[in-house]
Formats: sequence, C-alpha cells, structure tokens
Amino acid sequence: MPLPDFHDSSRLHRALTHRSFLNEHPEELEDNERLEFLGDAVLDFVVGACLYHRFPEMSEGRLTRLRAALVRTEQLAAFAAALDIGPHMRLGKGEEEGGGRQRVSLLCATFEAVVGAYYLDAGIDAVRAFVEPLLLPAAGQILHAEADVDSKSLLQEWAQAALGQTPRYHTVSATGPDHQKEFTVEVRLGGEVYGTGAGPNKQAAEQAAAQAALKKAGQASLLRDAPGDS
Repeated sequence: MPLPDFHDSSRLHRALTHRSFLNEHPEELEDNERLEFLGDAVLDFVVGACLYHRFPEMSEGRLTRLRAALVRTEQLAAFAAALDIGPHMRLGKGEEEGGGRQRVSLLCATFEAVVGAYYLDAGIDAVRAFVEPLLLPAAGQILHAEADVDSKSLLQEWAQAALGQTPRYHTVSATGPDHQKEFTVEVRLGGEVYGTGAGPNKQAAEQAAAQAALKKAGQASLLRDAPGDS
C-alpha cells in the first residue's frame, strides 16, 4: 500500500524527518515531533469514528478497548511497515546504524506524523480514506484473536477463585536483534505450564500466554464476556 499523494510535498518531507537528522543537518528547520502530536489526536478521532460506524451493536467498553488496541505502538508500527515507511525515514547516521528504520517506537511515531501531515494537507475525509483500509482488516484480526481483552487480569481472577493459585509468568526466550526482538513467555499455575505466548515485548507475550491458558482451562468464554461488553 503506497503513501498518499500530498499537495504540498514539504509536509510529507517533514513528517519523515526524525530529530536525529536535524542534529546532523542544521539547515533543516523542523523535525516531525509536532506532526506526531497532531497525528496522534487525529488518529484517535478517526479510529473512534470508524469503529462507531462499523460496529453499531458493539458496547462502549468494547469499542474503547478495540480503539486502544488499534492505536497501540506495535499496531501503528505495523501500519508503517505496510506502507513501507521505514526506508523513507530521514534519520541521523547514529540512529540508522542503531537499527532505527526497524525500531517499533520510531515507526509508530513516523506513522502518526504522516497522518498529522496529511490532515493538514488534505483534511479529515482524506485521512479517513487513507487510514480505514488499514484499520478494518486489523480490527477484524484483533477481534478474532480477542487481542483487545486484558487476558492477564481475567486469568488471575479465574485462577484465584477456582484454584486458589496466582499465575506466574516466565520468559522462555528473547530472540532477534535489539530493535526487533520476539519474546516467548509461559504462564504456570501450581507448577504446571498452562499456556505459552509470543510477542514483540514481554507484556504482549504475557497477554498471549494468559489467553492460551484460559482456553486450555476451558474458560474461553471469559474472553468474550469481559467487563465492558454488556
């Protein structure tokens, strides 16, 4: 999926400019941090409006969780990767040598900056048309995987009530370069491994492990009926 066409290409140019580039090119006037701030606000509105219209029967609680899942750092970085933003980012040499083009936080920030720049360039309707083809498939995947639910809290509540046990999480492995690690975590109850999960950080891997544990324990319904869905 390509980046949108800008009427004023200088806006896109600025959206792709990281502050590390300015440190080495003082002739440049501004980095993308202000556009990132604007894009964050625009995304919150566009995602909320999109979900409101796309899922008319969904409760406020579930809409809130789904929006949070769609605008989290890892998901926005995935959108940036789908748009192939990484190779176009303007980075300082040190940032680039440190793997900045693949760094999740940097990809997320640049995507937000591009959204902010496009809002200034073409308006909210153009942003909606640009973002929705990314949002809707991701929303479907999140709902299918129940990735918007706090599985750790649900597992702890169930385990303490049903088993008198507190889940314990153990990091099995962390593979890949520093800027693109994948963590594997297992969760144990009473010494038994109940679930294993993987993710780009420990928190995501723990959520995946807790979700697997609930399903193994025959408690998948808790994921569907989490608080806020009534």
